[in-house]
Amino acid sequence: LSGITYLDHAGSALFPESLLKAFTDDLRNNVYGNPHSQNISSKLTYDTIEHVRYRILQHFHTTAEDYTVIFTSGCTAALKLVAEAFPWIPEGTKQPSSRFCYLTDSHTSVVGMRGITASKNVLSVPIKPKEMLLSEKNTLPPEEQNCTTPHLFSYPAQSNFSGIKYPLSWIQDIKSGKLCPTEIPGKWFVLLDAASYVSTSPLDLRIHQADFIPISFYKIFGFPTGLGALLVSNRIAPFLRKSYFGGGTAAAYLAAEDFYFPRKSIAERFEDGTVPFLDIIALKHGFDVLERLTGGMENIKQHTFSLAHYTYTVMSTLKYTNGAPVVRIYSDTDFSSPDVQGPIINFNILDENGEVIGFSQVDKMASLYNIHLRTGCFCNTGACQMHLGISNEDIRRNLQAGHMCGDDVDLVDGHPTGSVRISFGYMSTFEDAQTFLKFVMSTRFSKSDIAVPLQSSVTKLTTESVKSPVQDDYSSCNSANKFAPKMHMLDGDLCDDSPATVPTVKWQPRGTEAESIRAAVSEMAVPTCRRGGKPITLSNIYLYPIKSCSAFEVAEWPVGNQGLLYDRNWMVVNQNGVCMTQKQEPRLCLINPSIDLKQNIMIIQAEGMDPISISLEENPGKEAVICESKVCSHRVKTYDCGERIAGWLSAFLGRSCRLIRQSSDIKNNKHQKNTKGLAPATGISLSLVNEAQYLLINVASISYLKDHISARLGEPLEMQELIPRFRANLVISAPESFEEEEWAEISIGSLRFQVVGPCSRCQIICIDQQSGERNKEFLQSLSAARGRKTNFGIYLMNQPLCSSFPDILSVGSQVLPVLKENPEIQPPSSNEEKCSG
Repeated sequence: LSGITYLDHAGSALFPESLLKAFTDDLRNNVYGNPHSQNISSKLTYDTIEHVRYRILQHFHTTAEDYTVIFTSGCTAALKLVAEAFPWIPEGTKQPSSRFCYLTDSHTSVVGMRGITASKNVLSVPIKPKEMLLSEKNTLPPEEQNCTTPHLFSYPAQSNFSGIKYPLSWIQDIKSGKLCPTEIPGKWFVLLDAASYVSTSPLDLRIHQADFIPISFYKIFGFPTGLGALLVSNRIAPFLRKSYFGGGTAAAYLAAEDFYFPRKSIAERFEDGTVPFLDIIALKHGFDVLERLTGGMENIKQHTFSLAHYTYTVMSTLKYTNGAPVVRIYSDTDFSSPDVQGPIINFNILDENGEVIGFSQVDKMASLYNIHLRTGCFCNTGACQMHLGISNEDIRRNLQAGHMCGDDVDLVDGHPTGSVRISFGYMSTFEDAQTFLKFVMSTRFSKSDIAVPLQSSVTKLTTESVKSPVQDDYSSCNSANKFAPKMHMLDGDLCDDSPATVPTVKWQPRGTEAESIRAAVSEMAVPTCRRGGKPITLSNIYLYPIKSCSAFEVAEWPVGNQGLLYDRNWMVVNQNGVCMTQKQEPRLCLINPSIDLKQNIMIIQAEGMDPISISLEENPGKEAVICESKVCSHRVKTYDCGERIAGWLSAFLGRSCRLIRQSSDIKNNKHQKNTKGLAPATGISLSLVNEAQYLLINVASISYLKDHISARLGEPLEMQELIPRFRANLVISAPESFEEEEWAEISIGSLRFQVVGPCSRCQIICIDQQSGERNKEFLQSLSAARGRKTNFGIYLMNQPLCSSFPDILSVGSQVLPVLKENPEIQPPSSNEEKCSG
């Protein structure tokens, strides 16, 4: 930008160098495949895209419970999507027909929606801003209150012409019937065109719950271009209609018959073809950089308004020696508050006689000073007409005279066809404002004409009006990390003594309550009903505190509502916040976490690294960021465990990564499954596992597989080498191989479990859990041994006991299975390949 004064931030933000560097580093360090495929690189892409969706929702202070993010090619495509998919009721039906109403101070892309509504035989109604203020009414007539005909009202949160911010309170007022754009019964929905607004202002969708919010990301970050989104309320999303279906949107269809069934996900249903996945991944870095450089949208709002307020104030005072104003500003506000005015100034420069100097001439002069601004009508003919006094007949006459939108015909019969617009962004400076003002003064005045009072007013405004949070922070801090969210978690003392034997946990329920619960559970246990009479026992218990890291073997262990206490409560994520597993990083198996219940810490060890520990107490701290992550298509609330452990993991794995922990806020934790036979009301929830609370394998099944693999490899295998590969929680010793696949439920001690399906194995079983080395023969052997299937082990779920005390699973406990009626267990209801993680 050396020598350039860029004042067209409403046209496009500028991208910072650090954004490009972070993005290209990401691309150099990761392989991103087509998200519609199922391979490892494609899964990484899919997971990263889902993380970006949540990051977008987080930016607008909402969640996936309330809104869905549909990626589009830009705001215009998002608007077109709404026009095509809205559940319009056309004219000529028995019930009242729909109306499409829009504010005349709207972008061309909003007004253009009426072309689609017209083709659907739906009437469009333009509403002038002043008319909206007169549309207030108290209550609907009784006969109109029950009408459900859907109507749509669209207005901009911020005018891209004048920068006025229209009241966000209109959203609720229109939906409640307090404001009525047109007198017709029905139910109103609101489309808030936020493209201009969100580039410099925060938008809180918890408060202002518009039904549709289209945005373009280049307005915020400057990069990538050609990417936008439609945020659609989940209340209206199921009613949207779609005729065309492209690749990735169909759950099933027939090529030879008119049969099509859409995907369940609203986003996938409307995202035709392969989304621009690399551009979407760039958005993550856009949010990171924006937060790091500025501290957030509220700072941007205050900073940019300060510059606009200063510039507006000085421009308003500029007068020729004859007292005539130098500029005519087209504004709906007096720039007194950032809540009603954005950082946009629209104007025309006048000569001493009050005649408009054509915007094209101003643009050419500005280019001589290397000032980049915008001229014309800014794709907002309605606002242009309103402010410049251009009639409908003038528009038609100007077109006949050869003037079209976007050309340099700035005057017709001495009347302006457009104006000049300057706009500020978060990287704009006070020097940019001064440079522009000096340009105006130097081109309109001779040196002797520039009045001394002007200079004093500039000096006064310099010290009073341009102070902003962003500049304050820059001047007081040399490190950009000042704005980065600080995440903190208390670390316990390091434990240097590594346990040499499997720990025995002496944690038993106390008193008569625990005894009565155990007795009640024993009475409910169904008698053994299987072939043979040999007893089955629980031979091993493993938990995996950190997802995809090494197992921690115990002799007995408490059971919580999510399974074994602390099992998969933590996971390692990459620089984009996406979960890392052994599929992408086999060396995760070399990280050995263990739980010390007495010291209340988790100790993490790895070869060549000093042990490190973190507290088991959930204490994310005030500055930690609570965010949503995705595990095997399930959403979970997580928080970051701090810089210390992040540095430890990054050093060991040789790549940037962090440790996050699942939040214990079960109320807001949606990582739950409606498992057959277990009612959702029981409160069953999952930790960071993929499919179920527990994974069980049978030693006899391992032995059968060992013989098969050994024969194929031509070398003997040890049981203790095979068992860890299958990453089970519970290992049992049943007399027959694979008999566990015939069970419907089992009891272990006082706990009762339901079998929810087989585990379909992935390539993780090919990884030696002691060395991290891969051998593809293991999965091939499993497939051959099972007749092309890769099922091995069963998933279990158990309902939590109504007790404040944890129950205990102990090695040596008797296992009592119950056979299922249908011996063919149905796999989990997903076509995704599952692994124990």
